[in-house]
Amino acid sequence: MKAKSVSFELMEPVHPEALVPDSQVEPWMLPSAVALLLVLALCLIFWKRKKLTPDPHALRNAAYLDAVTSLDKINVTQGRDAAVLTSLILRKYLSSAANDPALFETHEEFISRHDGLKAFTPDARQAAEAAFARLASLKYAASVPDTAPLLVVDECRLLLETLHHGFAA
Repeated sequence: MKAKSVSFELMEPVHPEALVPDSQVEPWMLPSAVALLLVLALCLIFWKRKKLTPDPHALRNAAYLDAVTSLDKINVTQGRDAAVLTSLILRKYLSSAANDPALFETHEEFISRHDGLKAFTPDARQAAEAAFARLASLKYAASVPDTAPLLVVDECRLLLETLHHGFAA
């Protein structure tokens, strides 16, 4: 076997950049990604800032329609049951329309609050206090009252109308 002659000639080393594979990122990709992130951030900021404030008249009308529908559905045989249901419906209306905590209070807590029903005119407040006192006397009477359920519902419907039209300007 013949041995090949090996040359001991010094050669330049290979540059390390030649060993690194080419990047898949083009020069235009980085600025466009930054621009896209900036647009998304601005949209998010405007979306968070532009929270819709609910229209109080729309909330009141929706609460009123819900209360009228609920009053129409009442079908009980005793005045006490009608008083319980109508009281709950009226308190839900106050909670939704006037942002009043009446739904979560007892009758004693409701009447002891000095700032209660501050969104209403004085006439509407007096009508509400009288009607809720009547409903409490029907609900908490020692014996079942002899009041007609339709009379209780009609009184509460009248109070609902008074409250709905009795918001202070």
